Amino acid sequence: MQQFSNEEIAELKSRIDQIHDLLTTRGGDEQAVMGIPVSLARSEAPKAVLVDQVAFNIQMRRLRKSHFGGAQLSGPVWDMMLDLMLADTNGRELSASDLAAGAGVPLSSGLRMIASLEAQGLVRRFIDQHDRRRSLVELTDKGSERMESYFEKIGSAWESRQIAA
Repeated sequence: MQQFSNEEIAELKSRIDQIHDLLTTRGGDEQAVMGIPVSLARSEAPKAVLVDQVAFNIQMRRLRKSHFGGAQLSGPVWDMMLDLMLADTNGRELSASDLAAGAGVPLSSGLRMIASLEAQGLVRRFIDQHDRRRSLVELTDKGSERMESYFEKIGSAWESRQIAA
């Protein structure tokens, strides 16, 4: 089973941060986003950059929908899957309450979402051996494989856009 390295995760986070900076930065700094200096993007082609980012976001959402089939992986459920993937990569364990808090939902809603992910075979819930009051959640082999292959596809789509630009 292939896992993402910390460098790959850091690179993805960096790309997300760059996009965020493009959308929120005010001022004249020269950060580059998707290969375009922020000032150039603002002065010469802000709509083109925004359109490209929106189009890529739509492509990612459609790819996620087709990649995971009928699974409803959006919003807080997607946040949980991302948290579980990072925890798995870093050798950490997450409790059901950790996942609900991270997704910004009440524990009762989080437990329903986790149950749905369990039914799809993407996660496994089990009792913490150190504190039997806690329920821990982890990606199954199927869940890990689906997440990893999804991000490989996203990486390929990103590279294709970079080459075309």
